[in-house]
Amino acid sequence: MIKDNQKNFSLLHVAIDACMIILAYIFAWALRFIGPFAATAVRTRSFEQYMFALLFIVPAYLMMYHAFSLYEPMRMQGRRLVLASVIKANTLGILLTTFVLYYIEEGDISRSMLIMFYCINIFLDFSARMAVYYILRNMRKKGLNQKQVLLVGYSRAAEEYIDRIQQNPQWGYIVRGILDDNVEAGTVYKGIKVIGRIANLMVILPANRLDEIAITLGLSEYYRLEQIVAMCEKSGVHTKFIPDYSTIIPTKPYTEDILGLPVINIRYVPLSNTFNAMVKRIMDVLGSIAAIIVASPVMLLMCILIKATSRGPLIYKQERVGLHNKTFWMYKFRSMEVQPESEEKKAWTVKNDPRVTGIGKFMRRTSIDELPQLFNILKGDMSLVGPRPERPFFVEKFREEIPRYMVKHQVRPGLTGWAQVNGYRGDTSIRKRIECDLYYIENWTVSFDIKILFLTFFKGFINKNAY
Repeated sequence: MIKDNQKNFSLLHVAIDACMIILAYIFAWALRFIGPFAATAVRTRSFEQYMFALLFIVPAYLMMYHAFSLYEPMRMQGRRLVLASVIKANTLGILLTTFVLYYIEEGDISRSMLIMFYCINIFLDFSARMAVYYILRNMRKKGLNQKQVLLVGYSRAAEEYIDRIQQNPQWGYIVRGILDDNVEAGTVYKGIKVIGRIANLMVILPANRLDEIAITLGLSEYYRLEQIVAMCEKSGVHTKFIPDYSTIIPTKPYTEDILGLPVINIRYVPLSNTFNAMVKRIMDVLGSIAAIIVASPVMLLMCILIKATSRGPLIYKQERVGLHNKTFWMYKFRSMEVQPESEEKKAWTVKNDPRVTGIGKFMRRTSIDELPQLFNILKGDMSLVGPRPERPFFVEKFREEIPRYMVKHQVRPGLTGWAQVNGYRGDTSIRKRIECDLYYIENWTVSFDIKILFLTFFKGFINKNAY
């Protein structure tokens, strides 16, 4: 029944997409030839000839939507992911259409009309999908269109799965209970009971109308996984596995196929790819040169103010740990009174720290003291974007206290980073910072770097936690 409903819904979605494509195409034609853009239009093809092309465009676009996973269930998909997939599919579609027209030497089809179709179709298709998304979400919040789920195994993964389902009722999942051999029946976690032992699957599966079974075994129970999967699949119920080692592997694991043997890499670091690293380095060099030129008047003014208000050098350098655990000297404008190294506190600066000078407070608050690190970027010690580097003292301390802390040294440290634009700098949670750093390392793209640089102008420079 559920599979039939899903199949019918997918067919309905395909029909809606086909209607949106046709509507967008006709609307684009009307705008170009009888609407506000008609004055400059040269019509060498009839309306019927334009519409004939839909016989090829509609099925081609529907196949591309399928290729970009736009007919997968939208229960847990984010809106930005859906929009990105719609844009990608339509971009590929317009490129293929243009290529075909060029190949068959068809020069009479209006290219401006195709561009209008491209823009209108993205808008209409995404709007239709969001309308369906919100209708279904409201239905699920009211208890309709629900999926009944049974968990096999009580573990940390089971608890985290229940947490997320209860925090997102719009997903439409109802957990019926948990089966486990090591936890007493009747044990309750957030309203979800342990209802029996795993062997009860033989009775529950034929008698219940379950939609999904989620295997959430603890690590010590993995030896039973093959047996339980075989039992579940005999029932024909959709089965999924939620591993109890999510703190070890990333949410999007990098997998390899070694002659049929699946291998899951513990961590995927895009910047370990030579091409990616080269692209990022070119961005760093060009970006740092441009930033030095633009910021040179500010840096000159700071030099004058530092010299005029306190004794000591203009630039303060401090040993930090960078790429592959190698140390380097990081540059900053001096914002504190000069102290002997033996007396220097091995701690972060705190609010109203007496060591900070008057102009130093302003520089720290606005992050101007970090500008000399643009020269660290030119040298190759640092990058424009990346995890912030720490002193060796703190690295030795945190590597023992915080799991996965040392992973941050698999990439160059940055002038700004994902943690900084999310407010984690200065005297804030080091664990939250590491979570942000790991997310950045595993999900790096050029566009992600650009996003962080853009957000830095609004969130990264001035921050209440920078003392």
